[in-house]
Amino acid sequence: MSEATRRPGTGGGGGRIIVVDDEPSMRKVLSAALGSVGHTVHTTDDGAEALKLYASGEWDLLVQDLKMPKMDGLELLRRLKEADAAACSIVITAFGTWDTAVEAMRLGAYDYIKKPFDNDHLRSVVDKALERRRAGAASARGDEPRFSAAEALTGNDPRIREIIDVIRRIGPTDSTVLISGESGTGKERVARAIHVESLRSAEPMIPVNCGAFTETLLESELFGHVRGSFTGAVADKKGLLEVADRGTLFLDEVAEMSSQTQVKLLRVLENRSFRPVGGVRDKYVDVRFIAATNRDLEALVADGAFREDLYYRLNVIPLELPPLRARKGDIPLLAGQFLAKYANKTGKAVTEIDENAVSWLMEYDWPGNVRELENAVERAVALTRSEKLSKEDVASGMSLRRPAPVSGSRTAAGTAGTLPAAEDLPEEGLNLAEHLANTEKEYIRKAMAATGGNLTRAAKLLGMTFRAIRYKVQKYGLK
Repeated sequence: MSEATRRPGTGGGGGRIIVVDDEPSMRKVLSAALGSVGHTVHTTDDGAEALKLYASGEWDLLVQDLKMPKMDGLELLRRLKEADAAACSIVITAFGTWDTAVEAMRLGAYDYIKKPFDNDHLRSVVDKALERRRAGAASARGDEPRFSAAEALTGNDPRIREIIDVIRRIGPTDSTVLISGESGTGKERVARAIHVESLRSAEPMIPVNCGAFTETLLESELFGHVRGSFTGAVADKKGLLEVADRGTLFLDEVAEMSSQTQVKLLRVLENRSFRPVGGVRDKYVDVRFIAATNRDLEALVADGAFREDLYYRLNVIPLELPPLRARKGDIPLLAGQFLAKYANKTGKAVTEIDENAVSWLMEYDWPGNVRELENAVERAVALTRSEKLSKEDVASGMSLRRPAPVSGSRTAAGTAGTLPAAEDLPEEGLNLAEHLANTEKEYIRKAMAATGGNLTRAAKLLGMTFRAIRYKVQKYGLK
């Protein structure tokens, strides 16, 4: 049985998604969640039908269950990858099928989503999968987005102008670059600009998010594996290192890498050689490395959480991107740029931002940095009924306004703000671990209350990843 849903406004911006699940209620939920944001969705309970549809070349992505009676989810994934190695699939898994989900990732699934899932998280994963799919297609055509140094960063702040100058100077070299900065400051755009300015610009830049995989999966993703090296390894698979040969490998969230993988990466940086998982022979690559992190690597080195020798190998050319709140003079310029971008994209005659709106933008703390500002302007353009954005337009959907930070202070999460004063130590002492756990639980509870239970936004307020806050919510039994 199958159903098709096409929502208004799907056009070129939305993805074309096949949902495969044997539960009618789940098909309905997935169709509604994805169709409501402009995707075209076709649902079916038959894996064979999904394969036939995908073979038509009209579909971008599969969202599939793993436990299905007509065709097992892993078998569907195997056949999909045999038909099209670049096919993109997201698997839905319940708690009891966790091991199967891991095998699905090893077979080449883009990502997995655990039931019960948050609709915002589902849409976020789908958007990233579609972006990866389109980037792959663009790369094959030779028209992938290419940001010059000046296009990567917009602003007149002296630190931004200096970074643009450094990008232009180091681009033609093969020096390893470490980009640091809070989430949303534009680290990947800077990495792409460095690649474009390099002598490797005709070759691909391959990004890999080190925080998006388990230790085993990250090793397989980076170094590849040979057939039979683990359950589900039905064929040899090239690692991203090999795919990036003669180009650039961008290691995002490099601080999330396990100690074992750090050792293997260090060897690649030193010798340009690696060994696939389960392999017996070394392979050699000619790759430029760019790494990025939103954490303090020096502090992690001091704590023994990150290898000192790897840190020095990565930190040849350091670039630190300032948070948006530290360069507020650039906010009107950025907001104007985003206004023009989304007015053109939506075809709406929105041409100005009024003074009250600009004042509000300048006063807001922007914990999500440039990315959050862009999202706010995009939302305002989409919702406004006027040719001029008002304060109400730009503030729409912003659930929590925070005062400007006290200079020099930083919270434990790494975002600027005032630190709460420690309580007096009781004479009888206290259980510090239990006290900190209770404090953490209370902050998570408050962030969830402030965002109406939206974990994605609550995570941003606390400087956490979505996975981290989801784990903490389950750990503390919060709802």
